[in-house]
Amino acid sequence: MDATSPITADVPEAATSQAVKAQLRLREMILAGELPGGARIAELTIVEKLGVSRTPIRAALMRLEQEGLLDALPNGGYAVRTFSERDVSEAIELRGTLEGLSARLAAERGVAPKLLAAARECLDRIDAVLSQPALDDEAFSSYVTLNETFHALVGDMAGSSVIARELERVVSLPFASPSGFVVQQANSPQARDMLVVAQDQHRQVLDAIAAREGSRAEAIMREHSRIAQRNLREALENRQLDQMPGVRLIRTRA
Repeated sequence: MDATSPITADVPEAATSQAVKAQLRLREMILAGELPGGARIAELTIVEKLGVSRTPIRAALMRLEQEGLLDALPNGGYAVRTFSERDVSEAIELRGTLEGLSARLAAERGVAPKLLAAARECLDRIDAVLSQPALDDEAFSSYVTLNETFHALVGDMAGSSVIARELERVVSLPFASPSGFVVQQANSPQARDMLVVAQDQHRQVLDAIAAREGSRAEAIMREHSRIAQRNLREALENRQLDQMPGVRLIRTRA
C-alpha cells in the first residue's frame, strides 16, 4: 500500500507506515483466531492493543475490508468476516480464471525474453527444491516463496494493470492465494508427488506461452487451480487449525 492509494491519501505521511504495520498485525490476529469470525472490531480496544492512534487503525481496517477479511457494519465499525466453503471455492475458481486469462493474453501478445528467462529461472529453482527425496519444513517454505513468485510473473506477462489489480484483490485472501493450501500437502504422504504434478503444469503453461498457444496456456492455468480446490476439501476435512491460516474463518457445510 503506498501513500497515494485511496485508503491512505488523507493519512499524514508519518501515520502511513503505522497503518501498514497495523494492517499486518490485524491480519495476523484474524488468521490466528485472536479476533474470531463474526466478532465486532472495537476500534478503541485495537488502538490500545497495538499502541497506535486511531487514524492508522481506521486506514488499516478499511484496507482489510477491501481485502475481504472484514465486513463493514451498517451502523459503523467492522466485524471479522466468515466464509462458506462455496465462497472459498469460488475465490479459488476466480483466481484460476484470472490467471488463465493472463496466460492467454501473454501468449497472444508475446512476452519479453527477459521475463520468460526470469520465469524459467524460478522453475529451475523449484526443480532443485523438489529434487530432494523428502521435503522438510525449509523446503516447503522455499517452494511456497518460489511458487508465489512464478504465479506473479505469469500475471505480469499479460501486461494488464486491470487484471493485475483484480488478481491482487483475490489472492489477498489467505485461502485463495497460489500457495494458500500448500501446507495441507506438507502433511500428506503424497506431498512431494503433488508438488511435482503442479510443477509439471508450471512448465507446460510457460512452454505454451512461449509458443504463443493462447488457448492451451489458459486451459492449463485453469486446470492448475483445481489442485487448490482439492487441497481445500482436505483442509476442511482435517481442520488443521494451527497450520492452516484462515481455516477458522471457513464455515463447513452442514
